Amino acid sequence: MSVFRTKSVEQSIEDAEGGEHRLKRSLTALDLTVFGIGVIVGTGIFVLTGVAARDTAGPAVALSFVAAAVACGLAALCYAEFAATVPVAGSAYTFAYATIGEFPAWIIGWDLMLELALGAAVVASGWSGYFASLLKNFGVYLPESIAGDKAVFNVPAALIVLLLTAVLVAGIKLSARFNATMVAIKVAVVLLVIVAGLFFVKGANYQPFIPPSHEIAGKSGLGAPLIQVLFGVKPVVYGVFGIFTGAALVFFAYIGFDVVATAAEETRRPQRDLPIGIIASLVVCTILYVAVSLVVVGMQHYSQLSVSAPLADAFRAVGQPWLATLISFGGIAGLTTVVMILMLGQSRVLFAMCRDNLLPRRLARVHPRFRTPYVITIIIGVVTALLAALIPLSAIAELVNIGTLFAFVVVSIAVVILRRTRPDLPRSFRTPWVPVLPVLSVLACVYLMLNLPVETWLRFLIWMVVGTGVYFGYGHRRSRVSVTGERPSLLET
Repeated sequence: MSVFRTKSVEQSIEDAEGGEHRLKRSLTALDLTVFGIGVIVGTGIFVLTGVAARDTAGPAVALSFVAAAVACGLAALCYAEFAATVPVAGSAYTFAYATIGEFPAWIIGWDLMLELALGAAVVASGWSGYFASLLKNFGVYLPESIAGDKAVFNVPAALIVLLLTAVLVAGIKLSARFNATMVAIKVAVVLLVIVAGLFFVKGANYQPFIPPSHEIAGKSGLGAPLIQVLFGVKPVVYGVFGIFTGAALVFFAYIGFDVVATAAEETRRPQRDLPIGIIASLVVCTILYVAVSLVVVGMQHYSQLSVSAPLADAFRAVGQPWLATLISFGGIAGLTTVVMILMLGQSRVLFAMCRDNLLPRRLARVHPRFRTPYVITIIIGVVTALLAALIPLSAIAELVNIGTLFAFVVVSIAVVILRRTRPDLPRSFRTPWVPVLPVLSVLACVYLMLNLPVETWLRFLIWMVVGTGVYFGYGHRRSRVSVTGERPSLLET
């Protein structure tokens, strides 16, 4: 049987609407927007602002956030059309299955594990650091062996993952309410930073807004960016090129808006609400990022910004240490929602793969009361907790970036393919300027991928090889499409 057999859009929707694997539709456009804000506003706004401003872009870091948002926005428009046309759990996996074929869909689902499960573990480890820092403000000191970067077993990271797993199992609406509470807290803190920081902005700190560019010694060996190895491009900081270098760095701040699409099957009016949730969350977060970055570089000269805690340290530098505690509290709230929603997205992707028999179908059982895929959610929670507690993940965090960008590329291509193969499908939202906009999306994502180190590419390729082995060893022979009949994909025709 062909590895490029496709699953029709109609069959995917039929699977979502009936049977024992049906999820409960209870989310609104507001819920989806808050989910998006919940997963986007996290580490990026509390950490990456200082790193990008000091090391690559200077005060023009706000333009780096805009450039990264444009790249994400191009992909977001493609996601919006797909999510509205195929309102089924699985996001990019489901979209690829309907257009390119089963094996590419499997690769995307396997790839999304890098973005979602690994991303949740990385953020949970960061959450532990913020939690330990906040406790110090109240005179409570956790041993380094159980909390922070040097922990032998990171207890707070594991506990927060397990707690959020329980929330996810208890129902999508409860998860939405918990997320809304945490988002309200962290957005209030971000707005406080913006308003309070305006009183300490000095115009001189913006001069020059775009510092003169200069080359720096690039990394060698496996740590060098792929673009440097392939084309001999030397790293440049500041200037116009520094802005785009900063965009590649702050891209991590936007990871997660695509998770909104994984909740398609639990949305009341997906054709209307999903595009709103995806695009609105990205727009709101971009405005917050730009505003915060402009305030922070105005409060403190970019060359003096802290790398680990730029917002808190900027207020300490102007004699307002009390705000540092509030910022730490906002950071905890922010990272909490990121961990939860990344695990939510991962559970829905694996749910779709199990329902298609590419993974054991019994794992796709839905709780009779809560109507959530509880078996998969518990498995993901336990695995993520162990990863966050035991493994130092900073060295492989860039795998999250490359996994996300690869999914963006596939979705952008798939939009063009589905327009050609199924022009008859009703589309409540249409990506404008097809195929020009999807092509621009692919180019922007590929450029950002080329800025990642060679070692990240090698780890990504190894992960893909392992996934290929799992597919041919299990899913290819058991696939529901192979039993019920296949439809050739565009690649075969």
